[in-house]
Amino acid sequence: MANLTEFFKTAEEAEQDTDKLVDLFRNRSELKKEFAALRNEKYRLEDRIKEHRGAIDRRSEFFLCPGFGNPRGLYPQSVLHRPVLLPESPDESLLLDPEWVHNVATFYQLRRLAAHCETRLQRFAEELKQQREKRIRDKSLAAWKSAVEQERERARERLGEQRVRLQALEDQLRAERHDLETRGGLSKLVRRKPQIARMESLESTIAGSRAREAQLLQQLQRIEAREPPPHDGLDIGAKRSINFMILSFLQQLYLDYCDDNLAAMAKEASDKSVGAVNYGSKLECDEILERLAVSREAAEQREPDTEILQARAKQIARHAVFRSDDEAVPTSASVATVFDIMANGVISRLDVNLLGENYFKVSGVVSR
Repeated sequence: MANLTEFFKTAEEAEQDTDKLVDLFRNRSELKKEFAALRNEKYRLEDRIKEHRGAIDRRSEFFLCPGFGNPRGLYPQSVLHRPVLLPESPDESLLLDPEWVHNVATFYQLRRLAAHCETRLQRFAEELKQQREKRIRDKSLAAWKSAVEQERERARERLGEQRVRLQALEDQLRAERHDLETRGGLSKLVRRKPQIARMESLESTIAGSRAREAQLLQQLQRIEAREPPPHDGLDIGAKRSINFMILSFLQQLYLDYCDDNLAAMAKEASDKSVGAVNYGSKLECDEILERLAVSREAAEQREPDTEILQARAKQIARHAVFRSDDEAVPTSASVATVFDIMANGVISRLDVNLLGENYFKVSGVVSR
């Protein structure tokens, strides 16, 4: 009876430890979600700061004069020599200014390109994360199901063996009773007392065996009712692998629009406000818009080459350096080389710190 008490106590303690472990994983998952929400709020506030800075730059251009803050003469003379008046709506005033209206159109087309690249990068990152999480979750779930099935089979075997032993004991008890009932005369008188003692011992053993059977049956039922553990998310290795692919796709977007400096101009338009950038005369603006249309049409017709993306990701991973073992995002300086990989395998290199300069808001889509 002492052994049975210890057994039940051990089983209950193990079940309590399992419940505590499940709660721990759930709490960790909730903390990760809260951390992600705080990180997104941080990026949103940073974007708002950029917008306010752009508004300040836009208003500041009305106070610029030749030789002071405008050494290269980037602003039209009509702006530089007009009276210093701050309009209620600078955007509207620029549209009404014939010397700025073409700059405004060019600015918003470049900003549209930046938004298009940001959307493509976000979509690529999200799909990649979902695919990787599903793959890892399916693999983990399959391993869990296999382990549970093996545990279920062992429990069934133990339960079956216990039932066989119980059946043997019950058969032995029935045989003893039958033997006692069929004996007669002196033999029954002589052997009655020891036979009754054996029967009592068998009954006690059978009671313990039935309790053991009930215990094994409860264990089997708990195993069959067990729920899959919560998904713990991606580990550092998986996050790093995802980030290498995200950076590879970011470099592809940059390469699609690096001719004529369109990618850098699009980033500038996304970081600044209208009126803070001057693209030149109407002819110069028209040339930019024409190059932009040609580049975007060519880029849209090209499907991302998975093999090239993977090859570029390997190059990025080979040079990536991390601040610590638990960091998933590499240092920007270690991934400041853009790898232009041709179909024949030839690699050209460009020195552009896309991560450090936060091209197309990549800092908001990498896994952390």
